[in-house]
Amino acid sequence: MNTNDYSLSPNILESYFGKASKEFTKADLIRYIEDKGVKMVNFHYIPEDGRLKTLNFVINSKEHLDEILTYGERVDGSSLFSYIRVDASDLYVIPKFSTAFMNVFSEIPTISFLCSFFDHKGNFYEASPHYMITKARKRLELETGFRLEAMGELEYYIITPKMELFKPEDQRAYHESEPFNKTSEFRREAMRIIAQCGGKIKYAHAEVGSFDVGDKHYEQNEIEFLPVVLEDAADQLVIAKWILRNLAYQKGIHITFSPKITVGKAGSGLHIHLKLMKGEKNIVLNDGTLSKESKKAIAGVLDMAPSLTAFGNTNPSSYFRLVPHQEAPTTICWGFRNRAVLVRVPLLWDHAENMLNKVNEREPGLLPVSPDKQTFEFRVPDGSANVHMLIAALTLAVLHGLTMDKGLEQAEALYFSPTEANSSEKLKSFDVLPASCVASAAELRKQRGFYEHGEVFPGEVIDRIISKLEYYDDAGLIKKLERNVDGMLELVDRYFHCG
Repeated sequence: MNTNDYSLSPNILESYFGKASKEFTKADLIRYIEDKGVKMVNFHYIPEDGRLKTLNFVINSKEHLDEILTYGERVDGSSLFSYIRVDASDLYVIPKFSTAFMNVFSEIPTISFLCSFFDHKGNFYEASPHYMITKARKRLELETGFRLEAMGELEYYIITPKMELFKPEDQRAYHESEPFNKTSEFRREAMRIIAQCGGKIKYAHAEVGSFDVGDKHYEQNEIEFLPVVLEDAADQLVIAKWILRNLAYQKGIHITFSPKITVGKAGSGLHIHLKLMKGEKNIVLNDGTLSKESKKAIAGVLDMAPSLTAFGNTNPSSYFRLVPHQEAPTTICWGFRNRAVLVRVPLLWDHAENMLNKVNEREPGLLPVSPDKQTFEFRVPDGSANVHMLIAALTLAVLHGLTMDKGLEQAEALYFSPTEANSSEKLKSFDVLPASCVASAAELRKQRGFYEHGEVFPGEVIDRIISKLEYYDDAGLIKKLERNVDGMLELVDRYFHCG
């Protein structure tokens, strides 16, 4: 029995039905379409390149609508996946009712769905990015009894005409307010639309990057999501990027998730936070300290970090963000609160029991500490990532950590404590991430068996990722362009719309 009150849900359909999206049925959606005079249906799906694709339908009759929602449609798989042959290319796309949302960018009332891919035998298509998450999740749950929730921090730049009024300091715009932050209204409008479409948002804010080039102003922002089940975490990031791009297009401005914009300015990451769960309980912490299971999971992520870049840092501009002595990580280590490590454990909620009372004296003190908010954060990926493949790979890395020999010892060896923060010698003792797509491909080649085990990642998917990374032939490119601003900007422009 659903006892939650959805009257305040920003999700239009949850508010209308008074229940969670995971409970939506075909009958519910047909009723909504009839009640609201919806005229069109959109199917969206996520193929090999990780970017949302669309198929449009006009609703001809109630029977036609029922047929669309029941049987889905056929699509040309060979145009969506490079490893599908032209002579055997058909795939089915079937709508997932829990993902339904109203398309606010369409003048014609239109309801949209994310779809799953199925092969000619009616089975989930093994190389679908979304299904790879499902396979990884099931392996983790079956082999360890644990599960994961995830969420992303989506960073992006908006590019607008330069204004002389209320100019912020260069690279000092973190959490800046209006009027020094010029794109706050855009950010709030994007948040509203994302939430209406089912995205679970934690918060959003201005980020560090703010600078002028010629007559253009570059302003960095971030939208951070709430932890949800793995498949939904990936879906909401892809939909959010689609919404941000559509909103920018509507307003005639540029937006980019590119990892690096120019030399010497803050790059944009796509940090992924993970919650390790036992049933419905978050076990990242145990009695106010990091649990043994979390340390093992972190050890697994660190062990697989070199090849994880193949999924999370997928073009040459990615490696201009991952350079030493900046905030993005390059050394394979972890720590508490440190934003320069590869896996960061954010500030613990171990002193939260009486802070409320200290600033609100009428409120009771000594509230019980809730460990449910605690996560650990993988800080390497950027906006070029294929989000679904990345989260599937991260899930396997956590599984690796939970089942590996001497996981706790490895976690201890790779720990970078706050007292060592200024120790360059300690940093030099850690291994480093790949410095190019070519190097990332080499690491994936070494560790590919790990991802292919249990057929989570089909071999042809790994082959294709390696081939694409090697094609860039970017070994030594960072050194070559480090003082070549024009060359760097040409590279940024080439991958401006990555991800």
